[in-house]
Amino acid sequence: MKALLRDLGQMEYETCWKLQQELFDALLARKRSGSRDFGIRTEAKAVKADEVAVGEKAAGEKAAGQVTVKESAAGERTAGEKTAGEKTAERIAEGKVAAERVGHAGRMAAVKETTATEKTAAESVPGEKNTAERAFASTLQADCIRLADPHDRELVGDVLLVEHPPVYTLGKSGHAENLLVSRDALEAAGAKFFHIDRGGDITFHGPGQLVCYPILDLECLGIGLRDYIQALEEAVIRTVAQFGISAGRIPGASGVWIDPENRRPRKICAIGVRSSRYVTMHGFALNVTTDLNWFSRINPCGFTDRGVASIAAETGTTPSMEEVKRLVVKFLSDELNVEIYK
Repeated sequence: MKALLRDLGQMEYETCWKLQQELFDALLARKRSGSRDFGIRTEAKAVKADEVAVGEKAAGEKAAGQVTVKESAAGERTAGEKTAGEKTAERIAEGKVAAERVGHAGRMAAVKETTATEKTAAESVPGEKNTAERAFASTLQADCIRLADPHDRELVGDVLLVEHPPVYTLGKSGHAENLLVSRDALEAAGAKFFHIDRGGDITFHGPGQLVCYPILDLECLGIGLRDYIQALEEAVIRTVAQFGISAGRIPGASGVWIDPENRRPRKICAIGVRSSRYVTMHGFALNVTTDLNWFSRINPCGFTDRGVASIAAETGTTPSMEEVKRLVVKFLSDELNVEIYK
C-alpha cells in the first residue's frame, strides 16, 4: 500500500482545511463508486451464469433429438429479433459501460469539487495571493483524481505536513469555556479561532509546530480507528525518542505525554481525528519549537491540571523541522505499514 506525501510548508488553517476536505471527499467518492462497480460486476456474472445454464439446457435437448415447435419457431424469427445470447451480451456490455461511467463520474466530481474549493479559498481571503495554495493546487487536484479512481486500490490516501499561523481550534465535543480570553483578545494577539468537525476539545496551532494530516482509507490498510490513533501516537513517541525524550500515553486521554505517571504530565503532541466510512482527516500536532506561551490562553485539550511541552523546551536545543518531518514520516510509515512517498 502507498500514500502520497505533500509538504505544504506554511499555510493558513482555513485554506488547509479545505484542501483536506477535497482529498477526504475524493476517497469517499472512490468507496461509493467501488461499491456500485462491484454490484455491476456481480450482476454481469449472474447474467453470464444464466446464459451458460440456458446454453447447457438447449444443448441437452438437441442431443436427445428433442427439437420442439418452440425452437422451430425461434429459428424462423424475424431479422429484427435477437437471441438470448445476443441480449445477454448487450446486458454485459451495458454493465461495463455503466462501471466506466461510475468511475468517470467519481473522477469528474473530484475535479469539480477541487475547482470550487480553490475558488472559495481564494475569495475568502481578499487581497492575499494564496501562494502556497496555488503552488499545490494542480498537484492536489491530480491527487483527488487518483484517489477517486475506484480501480486504484494501491493508493490509500495522502499525508499532509504543514505549519499554521497562530490559530485556536475547538472540536465538536469541546467546551467554549476552555478558551480563557475573548475572541477580540485573540485577534489582538494575531491569532484566529475556528469551530471544527474533529474530535477533542480546544488546542493551538502555530509556528514551530509540525501538523500532520493523514487522509487515509483505513479499510484498505486493514485497521480500525482505535488502532489508527495508537499508530499515530506510537509514531510520535518514536520520533521524540530520537531527541532523548521519553514519552508515553495516558489512558482515556489521546495524544503523547511526557511524565505520564506524574501528577502534572505535559502534552507534547495533540491528536484529533474525524472519520467517515473508515476514511480519516485531521491528525496530530507535534510541538517542535512552538512558543508555549500561546497555550496560556486556553485549557489545552480541556485539561486544567496538565501542562504542555515541546522538543525544544525539553531538550534545550533547537531541532531541525526538516529532521522532525523526516522522522515522523519514517515512523508513521512503519506503524501503518504503508509506503509514504512524494
